[in-house]
Amino acid sequence: MAYDQQDTIKTEELTRILEPLIRRVVREELVKIAQKEPGLFYLDPEMPLYDDMLDLKSRKSQGDIELFSHQEVFGE
Repeated sequence: MAYDQQDTIKTEELTRILEPLIRRVVREELVKIAQKEPGLFYLDPEMPLYDDMLDLKSRKSQGDIELFSHQEVFGE
């Protein structure tokens, strides 16, 4: 009985390969959604993320932090 030879891949290697692809697809889909429904994303002032975003905005305007560019973050 003949068996086809198959390469095996470790979970870590598979994760390393798939993660950038998955991130890209999710990012592209979020952009499409945001363009179709501009008012869809809303941060409630009671949400901790809202405070974090205000803090980042304030620190950026004061020059206390430097944010990475899209290219640096996503490599595109």
